[in-house]
Amino acid sequence: QVVLVESGGGLVQAGGSLRLSCAASGRTFSSYCMGWFRQAPGKEREFVAAITGTDASTSYASSVKGRFTTSRDNAKNTVYLQMNSLKPEDTALYYCAASQYCSTSKNAYGHWGQGTQVTVSS
Repeated sequence: QVVLVESGGGLVQAGGSLRLSCAASGRTFSSYCMGWFRQAPGKEREFVAAITGTDASTSYASSVKGRFTTSRDNAKNTVYLQMNSLKPEDTALYYCAASQYCSTSKNAYGHWGQGTQVTVSS
């Protein structure tokens, strides 16, 4: 069982930055692919980024590529999402999730955090 807890959300002006953290419980954190998803009101939950467990390979949605960076510290059981050049359309509830394999589909992830709100003002 993996328990995920996100933190770091908040209110920021357009062009600003935030760093989200996701702390995981469990001894097998390094074996999981960690994904970031977001959900805006009235919209589907969408893929943002993912990072593999061992070699830390990353993938990003086209809407955030070049602005967001995900990384992980397996010694601290923590994954991060650095968000730069934020736009009002980035406003959403951001979730981290864990899966045995990386995917852009939310259905592949069996463990989810509670989410952290990111609001970008124009």
